[in-house]
Amino acid sequence: MARKKNDAKNKPIEIRPQKGKQELFLRSPADICIYGGAAGGGKTFALLLECLRHIDNKRFEALIFRQSRPQIMSPGGLYATSQEIYPYLGANSVLTPNVQWRFQSGAKVTFAHMFYEKEKYNWQGAQIPLLMFDELVHFTESQFFYMFSRNRSTCGVKPYIRATCNPDGESWVARFIDWWIDPETGYADESRCGKIRYFVRRNNIIHWADAPWELYETFHLYTPEEQQDVKSVSFISAKLTDNKAMMQHDPGYMGALRAMSEFDQEQLLNGNWKIRRSAGHYFKRSKVGQLFNALPTDVTKWVRAWDLAATAPDELDESDGMPQALRKNSRKDDSAYTAGVLLGKRKNGRVIVANVINVRENGADVRKLIKDTAAIDRAMYGNVTIRLPQDPGQAGKDQAQSFVRMLGGYAVSVALESGDKVTRAEPFSSQWLAGNVDVLLADWNDEYFSQLENFPVGKLKDMVDASANGYLELEQEKPEFGYSF
Repeated sequence: MARKKNDAKNKPIEIRPQKGKQELFLRSPADICIYGGAAGGGKTFALLLECLRHIDNKRFEALIFRQSRPQIMSPGGLYATSQEIYPYLGANSVLTPNVQWRFQSGAKVTFAHMFYEKEKYNWQGAQIPLLMFDELVHFTESQFFYMFSRNRSTCGVKPYIRATCNPDGESWVARFIDWWIDPETGYADESRCGKIRYFVRRNNIIHWADAPWELYETFHLYTPEEQQDVKSVSFISAKLTDNKAMMQHDPGYMGALRAMSEFDQEQLLNGNWKIRRSAGHYFKRSKVGQLFNALPTDVTKWVRAWDLAATAPDELDESDGMPQALRKNSRKDDSAYTAGVLLGKRKNGRVIVANVINVRENGADVRKLIKDTAAIDRAMYGNVTIRLPQDPGQAGKDQAQSFVRMLGGYAVSVALESGDKVTRAEPFSSQWLAGNVDVLLADWNDEYFSQLENFPVGKLKDMVDASANGYLELEQEKPEFGYSF
């Protein structure tokens, strides 16, 4: 894999993987190889090196996904790291619409983001010989396997997939690589590192085997075309200690990892795939920056985010014999709440939680509540963006259209839910735990704090979801005013 080219000062430049895990990853013959399991293992660099073996093929294209464009363009991120490699090989980059490196042969390496679930359909009809995911746990299983169907080739390169990740015991990736993880400790089983297994996916269920012929027999795959359904997979663990170059270049990075919480150390330093966050890991009442008796006067942007109950109380089964009037307000009621959380962003960048609504109402009452609240918010706070979730499928789209029509004249942002609840909550949680969130003193405080502190093990998560979505909207540079269907 070594490549040499002189830089501007005619000094020789050698580009090659580090010995050990990085070389093992780049040598893997598996159709799908996942690399990582902790922070600082040289994962992004390895993905960028993988592309180099094909850059003399004028028809070759590689596609590397990150969840968001800021992750691609951030200091030390995908694009910054690629600038340390690709220019020395004669490549030039363009930044729009996606970041793309173009090599002298005509080969291309593209960096793209895929935040919302629906964005996978942007790649319908694509043919991607080398498909890559940087931080695979940030993508849904559905996104991965849809893009898997786009992993095809007419350029002479056998299509394959490479991915990196840090541990996330709640993710689908944890289940996918479970065979390579020690069930007792949660750490990677080094005796299985780099070994290959085989799978067939049928009806969203993955069937594993130690040899391909086992799956041929089980699923009656007799022709060469049918046997292409069987794919090989390998997982290669890596930690900071496997990245000697990083440890020499930044010897303080190990100390930074050791300064994290015990949970984060287990994940990012030790590579633990089994550890789970418990109640209180995401939100602590004691971490609130300030409790205000009155709103601060420096709020520059407002968002009211709603989390809509999937089932209203009057739609529940009444076979338990409980009168409807009692069921509606009973905590034994399994119906979720409809929550509306008002967040503001202050001039100094801090976030304030100014109002929380949390009710159980039927569909018509919820619609009236949202419309009435929009009018009250406008009167009290001025321009307030209303953020609404959209469930996948036509029913969710129809509901979103209906709400947007009802809220004509207001700034409305409708967004598809992407990722699990924990993933969506993490950006807001990070700000909360850093002490960057202030809260207005009000009678809803105790209920709000209790739900947040019980997350993610608590039964109800509606106020958490609304808060998390509101924060995402608050941080958008260009809010979606209205919605295009």
